[in-house]
Amino acid sequence: MQKQQSYQGTGGKLYLVPTPIGNLADMTFRAVEALKEAALIAAEDTRNTQKLLNHFAIETPQISFHEHNYAERIPQLIEKLANGTVIAQVSDAGMPSISDPGKELVAACVKEGIPVISLPGATAGMTALIASGLPPQPFTFVGFLPRKKAAQKAALEAWQAHPETLIFYESPYRMAPTVKLFANVFGEERRAVICRELTKIHEEYLRGTLAELAEYTAATPLRGECILLVEGHAPAQSTPVWEQWTIEEHLEHALASGLTSKEAIKEVAHLRGLKKQVVYQVYHRD
Repeated sequence: MQKQQSYQGTGGKLYLVPTPIGNLADMTFRAVEALKEAALIAAEDTRNTQKLLNHFAIETPQISFHEHNYAERIPQLIEKLANGTVIAQVSDAGMPSISDPGKELVAACVKEGIPVISLPGATAGMTALIASGLPPQPFTFVGFLPRKKAAQKAALEAWQAHPETLIFYESPYRMAPTVKLFANVFGEERRAVICRELTKIHEEYLRGTLAELAEYTAATPLRGECILLVEGHAPAQSTPVWEQWTIEEHLEHALASGLTSKEAIKEVAHLRGLKKQVVYQVYHRD
């Protein structure tokens, strides 16, 4: 077992800092302070993050850290952290590691016993979920689907029968064929929501069945960041065995289970939505 001690000390530590998903006003005070405290910011795209730093007058230097160079960067960052450097890691928008770089650096820090401090903040999936109108719990965050169509279909078939609300990220340029594929695999009547441009001026929610959304996206090209939420599969309700029985047969089974005649009459009446007098008369029928 590994126990992470308080991060209030002066040693090296890694801050995971969420950044706004569109509206800069969603940056928290604590996130700004963490970026100022850090000696170095590991950024997915330094040009994009520099705009954020300029807005909040943060002068902390950056180093690039993304999916194409993380293997090279991690040993460098771990060495700095081990020597007492405070580093903040950010993605272009939202939470580090959520469909963005970060998990490999966190794993390396945990292995080396370096404190990792996660700050709360903006994340697109949760923001979309609570306003979608679909059940917010349980839910599963899936993220991006595979790029190849055959792999996409296989992935969706694996998720098709899950009962929880599913959250997917998708490019606006691929949304139309993706929604059509969802309708084919999940069924056209499954409810779904497309959330577009969250927290921005042109924020939009498109709610309907997968068939309706497929028709809309085929005719209307989408722009901006998109999230697709799909309601969970509702398992078919099995018919109670007793519905196949007559009242007499139902009473026989109730009595055979050990109930008294009074208890059996009460239970049968309750399950079948009948008055107790009706079941009583059947029980005492000659």
